[in-house]
Amino acid sequence: MNKRIADVFGGGKAFIPFITCGDPSLEVTEQLVYAMEEAGADLIELGIPFSDPTAEGPVIQSANVRALSGGVTTDKIFAMVEKIRKNTQIPMVFMTYANVVFSYGTERFVKRAAEIGMDGLILPDVPFEEKAEFDVVCKAYGLDLISLIAPTSHERVARIAREAEGFVYCVSSLGVTGMRTQITTDIGAMVQLVKKEKEIPCAVGFGISNPEQAVKMAQQADGVIVGSAIVKLCETYGEACVPYVKAYVKEMKDAIRAL
Repeated sequence: MNKRIADVFGGGKAFIPFITCGDPSLEVTEQLVYAMEEAGADLIELGIPFSDPTAEGPVIQSANVRALSGGVTTDKIFAMVEKIRKNTQIPMVFMTYANVVFSYGTERFVKRAAEIGMDGLILPDVPFEEKAEFDVVCKAYGLDLISLIAPTSHERVARIAREAEGFVYCVSSLGVTGMRTQITTDIGAMVQLVKKEKEIPCAVGFGISNPEQAVKMAQQADGVIVGSAIVKLCETYGEACVPYVKAYVKEMKDAIRAL
């Protein structure tokens, strides 16, 4: 396991925000990373935009379109991360789609990501059974390929958990990303299934948008992941979004800090 990721879960419940790189601009994305770290974020997911993000709901899909329309490329994101790494060592993972990695060249992508100081990679459209070709390369360069489990994973959970690296991303709701009024999945049971196979941190994402939900999920897992609620702030406030995102991250982290 990547040391920076391992450290994330060593000091209480982790708060993991997600942002789409380049929405509203790469300059603002860089500032958001620093602001979210100051507000208490423990690990940051950086989304590399893709034209057909199948796991995303309308909020993050729109962010992908805005970022790509603004001329964001994988190379520009790599250059931004290089700048960020001069100023902070906060753990960061990329979240993107297999096509983005393929088209860049899998080894070239992973090698570059590791060189600039990324800690892991999440590919939501790559099922467990097809992860080997990415996993081998990630292991070679010391990048954790983060596994996802969903409420429908059932008997596959044990196999996924045994091979998991970094942390396990527990998908709390069926369907795509997005804010939900209620999360009904038995996250505790999912986490127990994972821990029975391997002592690895579990973080819950998809649908969490307010402090009450964050507390409920964090009570059953090692951390919470929030994307759409933050991306919505970026959409609403555009170039002026940094203080709003910072305040939101602080509120969410403060809510789970005492657990």
